[in-house]
Amino acid sequence: MEIIKSILFFILAGIFEIGGGYLVWLWLRDGKSLWYGIIGAIVLILYGIIPTLQPQNANFGRVYATYGGIFIALSILWGWYIDGIHPDKFDLIGGLIALIGVSIIMFAPRG
Repeated sequence: MEIIKSILFFILAGIFEIGGGYLVWLWLRDGKSLWYGIIGAIVLILYGIIPTLQPQNANFGRVYATYGGIFIALSILWGWYIDGIHPDKFDLIGGLIALIGVSIIMFAPRG
């Protein structure tokens, strides 16, 4: 149950970081209203809080290293579903390698 909770926090953090960054992108690059930027900034602040909800035995470096791999996979999915950019086989292979790597970093039994 602890691993599922941890994974959900990683996914939530990724959605907040990518979503907040996307709103800022829309404001600055696509000429959207300042409100996009303000809401994006608030969402990015919340993103910074979410990783602190990881289990107490997780350290900062391990959590952020793991989050980096989750971010890679979520960014590929975001591009696919939001921007309509279909990932190619190299995107998918790279994303899978990142997820395997971070699973080892975060969830491998340590003694």
